[in-house]
Amino acid sequence: MPKKTNYRMRAHINPLNEFKHPIPPSPEWVDWSVHFPAFFGILDNNEDKLVANVAEFPACYDKKPEHSEELKKVKVDILDIGCGYGNLLLELSKEFPNDLIFGMEIRDKVTEFVVNKINSLRINSGYTKFTNVSAIRTNVMKCIFNYFEKETLSKMFFCFADPHFKKVNFRRRIINSSLLTEYAYLLKEGGKIYTVTDVKSLYDWNVSFLGSHPLFEEVTGEEKDNDPCIKMMCEMTDEAKKVIKRGDPCWAAVFRKKAGKPSEQTMLKYFL
Repeated sequence: MPKKTNYRMRAHINPLNEFKHPIPPSPEWVDWSVHFPAFFGILDNNEDKLVANVAEFPACYDKKPEHSEELKKVKVDILDIGCGYGNLLLELSKEFPNDLIFGMEIRDKVTEFVVNKINSLRINSGYTKFTNVSAIRTNVMKCIFNYFEKETLSKMFFCFADPHFKKVNFRRRIINSSLLTEYAYLLKEGGKIYTVTDVKSLYDWNVSFLGSHPLFEEVTGEEKDNDPCIKMMCEMTDEAKKVIKRGDPCWAAVFRKKAGKPSEQTMLKYFL
């Protein structure tokens, strides 16, 4: 099992910097079988070959994968954006064993740790567990459309994102009006966005943007309280455990993509 101390690096990276690593031209060029071999009938975890878009485990998008029409239907269902060291991915893997769960992380060493840990857990389980979870290094703010097609995701997670406290850096925040429209494009009707933070001002920012967006509605009451994903976000991630240890609160919110399409006038009013 990899040791986290060997993969430490700075907590945040500027997402607006140039991203020089391989990027698929479009979703059709992503070969999901290298991330989830068991779901594509590939035995022995594809000989434990790892693909993470980092120096040690490079990704290649030089040609489109060749799969049967049936296997082309195998798609990622749950996305953890800024997955960090991967604890939420592993919890989601256990809760949703039949769904493909994918993490995206901009830091190379952190991504390398995550894929090494997942691979170790697969091997230790005799390839019976954690076959439905994987991760890649990429820049979500610039590349998310290169990986996913319209209305294919059911859940998106944003856990303890960089608050970018300075006003001049608010444009780096992972939730804003234009990015939310992109996320809505990728979510199925009824798909959900989950957010959690220990920074109250960032929670207010998230709720304000999501609550005012014409494509989303907030999930509250029993539906939110009984959602197992809330407990995972607020108690089982590395950052959540730090917050609990400090005795500070976690601020969580859930929003659902509305059914139907708002009018063009409504969307124009929102952006103007």
